[in-house]
This record gives sequence, structure tokens and C-alpha cells, in this order.
Amino acid sequence: MTKRDKLIARLKNRPRDFTWDELVRLLEGLGYREATAGRTGGSRRRFVHATAPTIALHKPHPGNIVKMYVIEELVHMLAEEDLI
Repeated sequence: MTKRDKLIARLKNRPRDFTWDELVRLLEGLGYREATAGRTGGSRRRFVHATAPTIALHKPHPGNIVKMYVIEELVHMLAEEDLI
């Protein structure tokens, strides 16, 4: 099982301690890249993919733990796009 597969399995289990860094690694492993141009700034982050929809998220602060509703939405959207 690769590191990406482990991250996917961890995301699907909807952990309460999924970190922003894990989320970024997972999305990059799925072919997303963080968009740096335009109105992306502050805590707002955009991830773009060649064929899948763009993902726009708020980076959690002051902590580093991703909110559960974000995890739920990501699992649903990534599953619909057959990425996980």
C-alpha cells in the first residue's frame, strides 16, 4: 500500500485529526496543484486539476486540523470524480 493509498484510506475513515498538510499531500497525489495566482490569499486556498473541478478551501487556523464538514465534502466530491 502506497503512502497515497494510506492517505486515501485515512480520509475515507473521516478522522477527527486529519491535518492540512495531509490534505495538501493527498490532493497533490491525486493530480491537484495549489493555485497561487489571482484572488487566492490569506487563509483561502484553491486547488486546480486538469479534468476535475476546482476545490476552494479555507486553511484552518490557528490550528492545523481540517474541519469534519470539509472532509465530508471532499470525500463526496472526490468519489464522484472517481479519484478515490
